[in-house]
Order: sequence, then C-alpha cells, then structure tokens
Amino acid sequence: MEIKKILLGSLIVLTSQAMMAQMDASIKLNEVMTRNESSLIDEYGARNAWVEIANISHSTYNIRGMYLTTDRSVLDKKMSVPERVSRMSKIPNGDIRTNLSGRQLIVLQLGSSPAQGSLHLSVKVNATEPTWIALYNGNATQLIDSITVPVLNPNQSYARISNNGTAADWETKSADRVTPGIWNVTSVSESKVEKFKREDPYGFGMALMAMGIVFFCLALLWITFSLFGLLMRHLDTAKKVAQQQPIKPITKTVEKTMEVGHKTGVILQEGLKTKGIDREVYMAVIGMALKQYEDDVHDVESGIITIKPRETGWDDEYTQMTHFHEPVLPTTSTAPRIPTGPEMR
Repeated sequence: MEIKKILLGSLIVLTSQAMMAQMDASIKLNEVMTRNESSLIDEYGARNAWVEIANISHSTYNIRGMYLTTDRSVLDKKMSVPERVSRMSKIPNGDIRTNLSGRQLIVLQLGSSPAQGSLHLSVKVNATEPTWIALYNGNATQLIDSITVPVLNPNQSYARISNNGTAADWETKSADRVTPGIWNVTSVSESKVEKFKREDPYGFGMALMAMGIVFFCLALLWITFSLFGLLMRHLDTAKKVAQQQPIKPITKTVEKTMEVGHKTGVILQEGLKTKGIDREVYMAVIGMALKQYEDDVHDVESGIITIKPRETGWDDEYTQMTHFHEPVLPTTSTAPRIPTGPEMR
C-alpha cells in the first residue's frame, strides 16, 4: 500500500515538474525600456521604466506569484530562499491580467510603488548602466528567463525578435518602433486592392488596363473571325473543284499510270533475275501496256451538250393539211356513150 502511495506521489511530482518546465519555456521577457521620457504613461500620468512579458505558446498560463529582479546577487545558489525573495519583486495575485492566454502580452511598470496598482513593481532600474533583469518562478528558485539590457537612449527599447535562445534574438529599437503591448515582429498583410489603390491613387493605371483588355479582346475576336472566314472560303473552293467533271478522268489516269508503273517494275525485276533473257518479250509486254493505257484514257469532256439539227418534216404544212383527208380518186361514168365518126354510119 505504501509503495502505491510512493509511486503515486512520484508521478504527481514528475507531472507537475513537466508542466512547470513547459510553462517556463512558454513565458519570456519580450521588451524592456529603461529610460522612458515620452513613451508609455501609467494610470497616474507618470512615465516609468517598464518590462513586457509574453506567453509565446497557445496555452493559457498565469504568471501571478512569479518574481522579477535586477539584482545579480540572486544568482548565488548558496543564497537562502527568503534572502533571494527579499531582493525580488513579486507579481501580485488578484489581477485577471496576469492570466495570460495564448500569444498574449502584459506590461509591468518598474521602479514604481506596488501601492499604485497590481502591475506596479518596485524593481530598481539604473538607466545609466547595463541592466540585468530576470524572471523567476513562484518558488524564487528557478530562473525562467533573463536578459542584459545595454545602455539605451531615451525612449529606446530592447526587444526580442526571435526565440532561438541567443543574444542575436534581441535588438535595440528606436523610439518610433517601440511596441509596448504589441508583438515586436509583426507581419502586415496588404491586400491586392489596397496595394493597387496605394500605387494608383488617381485610377490612370486602372483605366489603361481596362482599355487594354477591351482592345485585346476585340483584336482576338477579329483574328478568330478572319481565320474562320478564310477557312470557310477554302472549303467552298475545295468543294467546287471536287464537283468539276475533269476530276474523274484525271483520277483514272493517275490510277492507270500507277498500274503501268507497277507492271513495268515487276517486268524489270524479272528481267534482271533472268539476266536479259526474253528481252523482246518484255518490251512487247511494255508496249502493250502503254497501248492499253492510251486506249483507256478518254478525252476530258467540256460539259457542254451539242445538239445537231435534223429535218424530220414534222412541221410540214402539206402534211398537216392532208393528214386527216382521204385522197380524191377518178370515177368511171355510166352514161351512154355517143357514137362518133364511122360508128354513126
């Protein structure tokens, strides 16, 4: 049973230490001003030295009960905790602003009186010499973060620009670049519309761009329709040529030429194989092929119909008049014949 209690207690201690280590890595000194003449003003209109503390993580941590100091003697590990606490200033409880959410900042007044507010600390600052400032945990035994601030001109600050853990992480910022309560390195994103307005306040660029786009579209349409019209004209011409009569005999001539050429090639190849034997026979065959070619090629007709007139007599007037009448034949008379000459005797 006691073994279980010991294991449980060890687990709780290890877990708390891990959480404290994570918190210690998330809380950083972010910006310090040791000589404030025209910068930040407190609730009473006074200008004090100040320090900015940042929560660089995305979790919430409360820094109440932590200690700030500028006395290097607290680095002595042999110093007792009460003695170390007496040389530090404690961040008081009871102020919701000490509960830092993810990526949140807080500014504490230095060299002031805690009676003036929960964010006022009595940490001594000497602006005429480099100032070492440190942040300790609530037990006043573990150093969370520290930095040595060089001698600064009035209203300058010493600010963190990265979290690599080296001296190059800090830089001196001029009075116009001091940012209490704001992250020291900020990325300002400007939209394309805002950038265009800034670069072209009178709209001349916009007008030229719009006109250019319109003329470009018109030119593209003109080119497209011109090419389409040219293509259609060529298609009409090709159709007219294909419909003409000479195409057929010409095609037939080409086919016969290819046939004769093929036959000639075969004959020549066979002649080479026989080394000239029966050459007269081959020549006769070629002559017959050429004769057949000449006989099969027809003249190209002109496509004009010629009508030769021929007399048929279909419009003869006499034929029309007698076509429906019988001919008049001579008739024989039956009257008594009168005798003449000797018969009268």
